[in-house]
Amino acid sequence: MDGEIFGNFAPAFLYVIYNKSTLISFIGKYRTDNPGLLLSVMPIVVLLGTLITLIVCVGSDAVQDYSYYILGSAAAVCLVAGLLFTRRRRCLLPGLMKSARQILPAVPILLLIGTLSSTWMLSGVVPLLIDYGLVMLDPSTFLFIACMTCSVVSVVTGSSWTTIATIGVALMGVGSAMGYSPGWVAGAIISGAYFGDKVSPLSDTTVLAASTCGVPLFTHIRYLMLTSIPAMAVALAVYLVAGYCSDLTSGGHAREMTEAIQATFNISAWVLVIPALTMVMIILRAGTSWTLAVGSLAGLAGIWVFQPHIGVALGGGDVSVAGVVAVSAKVLFTSTSVSTGSAMLDPLVATGGAEGMLSTVWLVLSAMVFGGAMIGTGMLGTITRAITSGLSRARSLVATTVGSGLFLNSCTGDQYLSIIIGGNVYRTTYQRLNVKPQTLSRTLEDSISVTSVLIPWNSCGVTQSTVLGVATLTYMPFCIFNIMSPVMTMVMAWSGWRIHKTHMLNTSSSVG
Repeated sequence: MDGEIFGNFAPAFLYVIYNKSTLISFIGKYRTDNPGLLLSVMPIVVLLGTLITLIVCVGSDAVQDYSYYILGSAAAVCLVAGLLFTRRRRCLLPGLMKSARQILPAVPILLLIGTLSSTWMLSGVVPLLIDYGLVMLDPSTFLFIACMTCSVVSVVTGSSWTTIATIGVALMGVGSAMGYSPGWVAGAIISGAYFGDKVSPLSDTTVLAASTCGVPLFTHIRYLMLTSIPAMAVALAVYLVAGYCSDLTSGGHAREMTEAIQATFNISAWVLVIPALTMVMIILRAGTSWTLAVGSLAGLAGIWVFQPHIGVALGGGDVSVAGVVAVSAKVLFTSTSVSTGSAMLDPLVATGGAEGMLSTVWLVLSAMVFGGAMIGTGMLGTITRAITSGLSRARSLVATTVGSGLFLNSCTGDQYLSIIIGGNVYRTTYQRLNVKPQTLSRTLEDSISVTSVLIPWNSCGVTQSTVLGVATLTYMPFCIFNIMSPVMTMVMAWSGWRIHKTHMLNTSSSVG
């Protein structure tokens, strides 16, 4: 059988070998200095087609697990097509280096985010804020307080998913007991969690949007506050009015979590010294990495100062110097768990350290290779010129970016990929029109990060719907902040207010 197969295959193989010059000549006829649009969109079609197929056949939960392989496959298609049909071999390495300079600075920041989140959790900072938030609950102001509480917790943790899966689940039970419809409660929780995630320097999507667009992290956060604060103000006003206009009953189901927190942690206002120190670093503009590093070390010290019993428990009772060092290293770099006796609180106090951020790091590195291949082969430039050739004003540019963000969120099913692709597609166009990159990073967050949870087949929408037990289309109308964010971006663009422009040599060419 093997001989028969070889006999059939050998003539074709020998034909290719002896006629390789003919094959090379054939391919050479189609080589160009710059790739055409049809060739350029091929890797994007492979990427989106594979993602859509994966979502349909396996489910959106698998997107995160397979994103690395999908990006790698799309990068391979890009490189092979570029090498065969373009004359840009010398541009591949510069393209990869350009993508690396853009993405690699985010890697240490992501790892430091993991260490800071762990130390702030175990030192009692996050439990203190949760405890204070739950104590403030009142039936008439529940939606308002729930939104505010989730936003504070999400700012501190940098994760909307963690906030919703823990404090959000508890608030769903309380709100339902008070007589609120599930859609209203889920909408308030999601609005607060995504606002906090969006403006938090600990958020991986915030770091990713800033690094993809080449914007310093805190510059990005300060600029997106211009749309986030008005959107959040509208959301809070709606939730406050809805609370006072609803026919409610009283309830006190939050006691379980507060009792568990107080039994596990030493709740003291002195713990707030840790975030206060971090805020000082932010005000002094010490740099993102230094700020996160100092915040992590302060949180690590806070474990032994404010919660020594937790440190001792994690070390198995070893209080020697070696034991303290071992526990500290474990908290910073690996996963930890603390038993609180509460099924709702245990997942929140479980931390991942730097190890917990590795999946995001691998995704960023995979995206770096894909972006470098698209840049080096010139395919990204071709796509960008096709999309943006008719754009001449900042208003239309922002509107197109918002539309593209919503489209990418719907097609990819993953906010990380959407941010990376959107940033790479539009970055040079914003430069060409002399619009500062923080406008792009802000628009990407407004149209991608916060709207992903509104799409039923997006990984965010599926996850939050499952966790809260409320269908995506049920809570969608009540996610006021998520709806208002892209609206505020459009309003700001069309009004022309604070649309930052770079300095131009020819001042007569304005951006509208």
